Amino acid sequence: MRGLLLCCLVGLATSQSVNYEPHLNPKKTYEYKYEGVVNFGLGMPNLAESGARITCKIKIIGVSAQTFILQVSDLAFKEFNGFPGKNTFNASPKLTQSIAAQFVKPFTFDYIGGHVSNIRASADISDTIVNIVRGILGLFQVTVKTTQTIYELEETGIHGMCPSNYATEVNAETKDMTITQVVDVGNCREKAVMYRGMATAVFDQVSKQRGESVISTVRYIYTVKPTAEGGLITKAHGLEQQHFSPFNVKGGSFQMLAMKEIVLLSVNDTERAFVFGPMESKGNLVYKFVNAEANVPILMQSLDNPVPKAIELIKHLAEVNRYQIDSTTSEDTIKLYQLLRVIPYEGLEVMWKQFAANDEQRRWFLDMTVEVNDARILKFFQMRFQAGDVSANEALQAILLVMNHLQPIPDLVEMAKMFLNIPFCKSNIYLWHAVVLSYGSLVYKHCTYYTPCPVAAVQPLLDMAVEGLRNGTEADMVIALKALGNAGHPGSIKTIMRFLPGVAASPVNLPPRVLSAAVQSMRLIAARDPRSVQDITMILFLQKNLPAEIRMMAFMILFDTKPSMALVSTVTVHLQEEKDLHVISFAYSYFKSVARSSTPNNHFLSTACNVAVKILAPKFGRLSYHYSKATRMDWFNDDFLIGTAAEVFMLRNATNIFPAEIIMKGKFYFIGRILQLLELGIHADGLKELLGAGIPSFKGDLSVSDFQAVLNVLQNWEILPNDKPVLSAYTRTFGQEWFFADITKDTIQNIFRAVSPSTGKESPLWAVIENLKKGVSWHWTKPYLIFEVRYFQATTLGLPLEISKYYQTINGITVNAKAAVNPPLTDRLGQLLTSEISLETDGFIGYTKDFWVFYGINTELFQCGSEFKSKIPIAIPWNFAAKINVREMKFELDFPPCKKEFELFSVSSNVYAVSRNTEDPALTKMTPIMPTAIDSNDEVVHKGPTAVGPESDQVLTPNTWHPRSNMCAESKIYGAGLCVESELRREYYHEEYPLYYFLGYTHMALKVIPVQAIKAVDKIHFEVNASPSKHLVSTRQLLETVRRLSKEATQGVRLTSDSASSIRGSHHSHHDDLLEGLNSTPESVLNIKALAMSGNQKPEGYDAAFYYTPEANIHNAQMIVSQVGEDTNWKMCVDTDVNAHVEAMAHIGWGAECQSYEMSMASATAHQPGSKPTLKAKVQWTKIPETMAEMGTRIESFIPGMAFYLGFYEQHERNAKQEVSVSVVAASADSVDVKIKFPEYTVYRQAFPVPLPPGCFQEFQHLRNTTMDSFGCT
Repeated sequence: MRGLLLCCLVGLATSQSVNYEPHLNPKKTYEYKYEGVVNFGLGMPNLAESGARITCKIKIIGVSAQTFILQVSDLAFKEFNGFPGKNTFNASPKLTQSIAAQFVKPFTFDYIGGHVSNIRASADISDTIVNIVRGILGLFQVTVKTTQTIYELEETGIHGMCPSNYATEVNAETKDMTITQVVDVGNCREKAVMYRGMATAVFDQVSKQRGESVISTVRYIYTVKPTAEGGLITKAHGLEQQHFSPFNVKGGSFQMLAMKEIVLLSVNDTERAFVFGPMESKGNLVYKFVNAEANVPILMQSLDNPVPKAIELIKHLAEVNRYQIDSTTSEDTIKLYQLLRVIPYEGLEVMWKQFAANDEQRRWFLDMTVEVNDARILKFFQMRFQAGDVSANEALQAILLVMNHLQPIPDLVEMAKMFLNIPFCKSNIYLWHAVVLSYGSLVYKHCTYYTPCPVAAVQPLLDMAVEGLRNGTEADMVIALKALGNAGHPGSIKTIMRFLPGVAASPVNLPPRVLSAAVQSMRLIAARDPRSVQDITMILFLQKNLPAEIRMMAFMILFDTKPSMALVSTVTVHLQEEKDLHVISFAYSYFKSVARSSTPNNHFLSTACNVAVKILAPKFGRLSYHYSKATRMDWFNDDFLIGTAAEVFMLRNATNIFPAEIIMKGKFYFIGRILQLLELGIHADGLKELLGAGIPSFKGDLSVSDFQAVLNVLQNWEILPNDKPVLSAYTRTFGQEWFFADITKDTIQNIFRAVSPSTGKESPLWAVIENLKKGVSWHWTKPYLIFEVRYFQATTLGLPLEISKYYQTINGITVNAKAAVNPPLTDRLGQLLTSEISLETDGFIGYTKDFWVFYGINTELFQCGSEFKSKIPIAIPWNFAAKINVREMKFELDFPPCKKEFELFSVSSNVYAVSRNTEDPALTKMTPIMPTAIDSNDEVVHKGPTAVGPESDQVLTPNTWHPRSNMCAESKIYGAGLCVESELRREYYHEEYPLYYFLGYTHMALKVIPVQAIKAVDKIHFEVNASPSKHLVSTRQLLETVRRLSKEATQGVRLTSDSASSIRGSHHSHHDDLLEGLNSTPESVLNIKALAMSGNQKPEGYDAAFYYTPEANIHNAQMIVSQVGEDTNWKMCVDTDVNAHVEAMAHIGWGAECQSYEMSMASATAHQPGSKPTLKAKVQWTKIPETMAEMGTRIESFIPGMAFYLGFYEQHERNAKQEVSVSVVAASADSVDVKIKFPEYTVYRQAFPVPLPPGCFQEFQHLRNTTMDSFGCT
């Protein structure tokens, strides 16, 4: 019995000695060595990388059974920037010292059963340092189960609350347990991530299923030594790998490799109690994001004493951009944004007082301060508005950007409400619109990040809408509904319903303009509360007593909710019984467009719409384009995860010829999100009533008589009511409406009065002319941060990973002008029509756009990562003198000669491995990711603060593609040339990934260069003379020659048609009469000259003259372009004959006296009784230059592939060698048979669909000639 008891005791002791649950003895001191490394690159050979390394020793000292002290010592920080195998990590002594200073004070944490919690530190320790501590302590966070070798659980870690998969293995000899933990950071319930600037980009789940732009894996390996007290972690290793691409990661990616490791050095008894000062709780192990608004990832500068630095920077930017945009300083705007974000409110007031009196600096300051996106900027503009020391125009521009770039947090949304009650905001109608609409946009962004979104945020807009409805004020209702549309708050549904007939609890009778605004106000709610929006829009769509355009608008919003197959089928059933052809046509065309859609968000809807089209096509498939239409064109590429879509909606009704509403949208799809780039809309209630159901004498063929008929009706605009807008227009950017305007009867009256010839000095145009006579100088610049998109994610090291996109622009224009009027104006504007106007002007218009993509670590201490950087400047200077004589119909321009080279347009970009730290800003390193040769590295030297180039041995590798070209078109007559230069450097691999197309140096530019002219050029003279002018007898002889050659050439290109034979016969005799009866000197109807003037010498250049000799049913015109100068006879002659009923022909000759080369073209229509209408065309050439022949051969080689893509068939046969002919035969009301004959083959297709109304070809023979007058049908 005693032996049995002894065995039990021994077994119990043995089991207690192999406890693997992690445990720290409070009486012990543990010392570990820690190393953390992060690296960014592409993981491909010969490409630059950047990274950082932190090494230190840590001591863990017990305070109590659960509380322990963490001490960090011997810290070292090193940076890597260069090429693996050639460069090494370099120490950063100053940054090491700065970080180590914060680690002097100890940290405490609770540790129970392998889980870290309640991290505490001194109050003055920064969050960045605490996060690094979280990364260290993360290696002690592990859950051990001895009863299972493979298990899964959800637990808290530095990445958030994430699922983890464990696998354990015990070494039979040492009894050490190896634990492998894989954290699924892609499926965290509470993930440590943060988005900024993406609120208006709608998330698309289906697109995310097509591919990812970011993929991460995290793995930990622990070695646990069993002891009687518990498991002791002797070694732990963490590895995080991430792949990022601006496109699909399957098509190549940037890579992040983050590794950390601890190794146990010693375990000793704690000699004495450790004393530490007061501490505060910093939370648990989950990464805590730092307010990174001032931590701009694409630069690093000292932020000490920011006010003087910002003042000097604004003065510098205002000065260097005073006349034209200085593209070399455009990146300084980002530096200024960063400085402004750390300046306190008092500093902004100091700057305002300094800049307010200087127009240029004042404008720069107001344009830049809008990026101070917190309470300071709201308070600043509150003071400006209340004091009234900014103009309405300045206030409008500022408030739009302030509200749209403000952090959408609850406190700031509440604070922004005050602008709705400041009297100054209501002093100008457009300013008031901007305030209300931009507040709605702020609410939308607030609701994106805070769900459910409190109704209090949108309550002011709801009150405005209810008040407008109560008072019956149309303008107030419209602006409130538009703001509710921007807000997209589900809580506003009940208020919106009060404006909608058939949905409201009490009957309402509102103008169509208000109804349209109410329906559109649900456009963004459709994604947040689709069920409610579907119910409302379905009710509206089925109300047949509503205006057709309102029903169609409801249909559009209904389908923005992405309805199910059942709901689409329900709509289809109702459409089969619909009587309004406009509603049917709109719905059918919408179904047809969406059925062809390839974008992910329409993946399921396109199937439902395809079924609907098949059901409706037999009955409604041939409705003409005279009815309402919806058109959509889109594409999407899975490799790039990028796509675009364009939509046009034309909403008509049966009682009006003019559309009630026209809407155009453009969308951009990228990496799982949808961005509505631009939307334009026109609402034409007043114009619709003016035009009515028809326009007298309007045929619909877009001829001159049609335009005259429309103008005759528009002259009756005075009958329109005063309180109703003639035309309303709005624009939306990123899905948010930011501007709309009404053109009223008063607006039209003011315009007519201002430009009327009988108007005198009271006209504003008179004041403009007077100012021009004195001399005008005007300059305007607009810096604008178009977007700042930032994504933050925790890494296993406790360092923040950031993926950011910055896009900013500086726009500028300068105009200097002085005019003279001879004789001068005395009492009315009409005298301008009989005076000669002289104008001298110079100026500049252009912009510089900078774009960055950053992928890397970004803290206030250091940055490392990969950075894409591009710059696109456009600069168009001008300097000329002009003379305008309206009475003589003469216009002259004089340009100075080109004396120096200047760049009109350029694109340059590169990808860099970057390293920056705040202690040594001058040591910023930006290494081009692709190694380059020394002699072609100039573009690196001036790219950043201290951009570094490659080492001497970093030359171009064999698999580098480096094309360079410089093509110039030079004119020795004018002494100027136009050059296009380009240079690319690309690294290519066996894998052909889309990402690699964009990696490397890119430069393309369009330049104007001076050229050695034949003669010294004093000026370049352009002249347009539209008055009839007689030419020399030699011109008459040349015209006779042209017509004779044209007659001979067109005999072979004529298209036979029996129905037109008699007409052609009369045309031939008319042509002969012209040749025989041309006795008088011809008069040109238009003359254009472009001459290089050289003192008293004969000018050089070109002279073009146009002649027109119309007869009954025949239009005959000639153009002669002649080179002007000594010993030259180059000319180009064009002769055209157009028979208004049947055919059109043209003959072109050029070279010496127009006879070196020639080409002829002809087209004709025909329709015999019992046959189908036919259109034929032919191009024939006898002599053409070799370059033109080579180009034609190249184009011909692409035709078969394009024809196959469009559904054509190809037939190899020998046709006429120097001829291409086309035949189009009307096969049915909406299709044609097409046959195109080339010299070597023929392509053809039957029943090719065309967008023409039914009956168009049946009436073909009654139309005027399609080449001159019309492409439509009545």
